[in-house]
Amino acid sequence: MTRTWFSQSLETVAVWWRIERCDGVALGFTSHDRDLVFAGLQHRTAPGMVPSAVRRTATFEADSAEVTGALSHDAIGETDLSAGRYDGARVSMGLVDWETLETESLFTGTIGSVGREGEQFSAELQSIKHMLTRQVVPRTSPTCRAEFCGEGCTLSAAHVTHEAVIAEVSSDRQWVRLSTLASPERFEFGWLRMVDGPVAGITMRIEAADEGWLVLDRPMASDTAAGVRVVLREGCDHTLSTCSSRFGNALNFQGEPFLPGNDLLTRYPASQ
Repeated sequence: MTRTWFSQSLETVAVWWRIERCDGVALGFTSHDRDLVFAGLQHRTAPGMVPSAVRRTATFEADSAEVTGALSHDAIGETDLSAGRYDGARVSMGLVDWETLETESLFTGTIGSVGREGEQFSAELQSIKHMLTRQVVPRTSPTCRAEFCGEGCTLSAAHVTHEAVIAEVSSDRQWVRLSTLASPERFEFGWLRMVDGPVAGITMRIEAADEGWLVLDRPMASDTAAGVRVVLREGCDHTLSTCSSRFGNALNFQGEPFLPGNDLLTRYPASQ
């Protein structure tokens, strides 16, 4: 029999939420004044973290929820948030009876965007129905729609993945030079993952290569220094010329480079 919550004037009910990060770390929290253990996980008391109202609909419209809290909590720190450890993490939220440990889930989704105001952070939660907004039928495009070394591309990631060591970090910590790395320009639009150091496991996109330096999409942690090992994946600009000349994979190109675009309709006829 399903329990009817808040049917009495006095209830032994608290809110719980669970975060499962992409690196395999699972964290549990509760609004109760002591830690609770259920569903195989210890949910730590977090009175500074407050879930907002959860809005659920019976239509295809995405549900919405938000969590705010203090950066001073031991399990969620500013460094981890800014490093992107919680990007795309799976989130569950619900109610728990702190006496019987009976639980009910109210919301399941992923963390969309994480913001910060002073010593407070806020996380926007996206429900599983958010996946329904994705394009089912791909749109035509002059560039390749496939993820490099992913489905549709068919290239083996082992041939374009390399190991290296950080040799130098720029003052703004967003440029990095690597030792034993030939042809840095091949890594434009690729990614870099830390193997050692305080942000081990964090993946950052490589925006550009300039005179032996790799430009990352965001600054690295302040205590990242030379000697840290990294794993890199080469990048692709998703053009037909690169796919053909560099990778010899034009047969699997997932785009329409020769399809006329909308600009054809705006062209004036040329006199002969």
